[in-house]
Amino acid sequence: MNSAPDPHATSMLIRKLESIAPLSDAERQAIESLPVRIQNLDARQDIVRDGDQPTHCCLILDGWACRYKMLSQGKRQTLSFHIPGDIPDLQSLHIHTMDHSLATLTKAVVAFIPHESLRELTACHPGLAAAFWRDTLIDAAIFREWLTSMGRRSSFEHVAHLFCELYLKLQAVGLADDHRCPMPITQTDIADALGLTPVHVNRVLQEMRGRTLITLRSRMLVIEAWDELLQASEFDPTYLQLEKRAAR
Repeated sequence: MNSAPDPHATSMLIRKLESIAPLSDAERQAIESLPVRIQNLDARQDIVRDGDQPTHCCLILDGWACRYKMLSQGKRQTLSFHIPGDIPDLQSLHIHTMDHSLATLTKAVVAFIPHESLRELTACHPGLAAAFWRDTLIDAAIFREWLTSMGRRSSFEHVAHLFCELYLKLQAVGLADDHRCPMPITQTDIADALGLTPVHVNRVLQEMRGRTLITLRSRMLVIEAWDELLQASEFDPTYLQLEKRAAR
């Protein structure tokens, strides 16, 4: 399937970038003109694999994805979760060989954008180059928070911190509100990201429910006590660098 502009698809990218940086009308129009190739993917499907040398970047339009590393004996470490609006392999523009894999967690719709088109876009629009650079810096900040959680936060604090982060990221692109957000990932997905066992994650979730902090059912997370969850995890949203939230 050939690539062609699709303003509806690239609107998700505009929404994401505008949550972290201001865009001009010309920059929005330039993004809308990007050629994309839309593809529907099943859950648990690799988008790009460790060792690949991709020629396109992947924009998530619908569904969730993750970065991961696979170790010996089938051990898997999830490195990040990704939601609509994210380009989780943006670094492939400059690092030509992938050092990790990217896969869907749910059924997903993705838009593949040619590297050449993104390079032309950033060359012609320095403001967009700065926005993409800001996005990668925020990505690095999220990695630092995950590393801090892995090393120093209790399992309860770690899960609470993750839920606060995901809620704010979803809210920023208009996919969450009133402390409710989709949460289609499984307890095993959470365990793979946090370095815990699924049994341990289940115990933490039961404790959160018992303390009336959250409700989690039917792939929907409801944070019943936002302030208490923030306090329990010592969550400070500064690292997400959110400039504004999507219009309702």
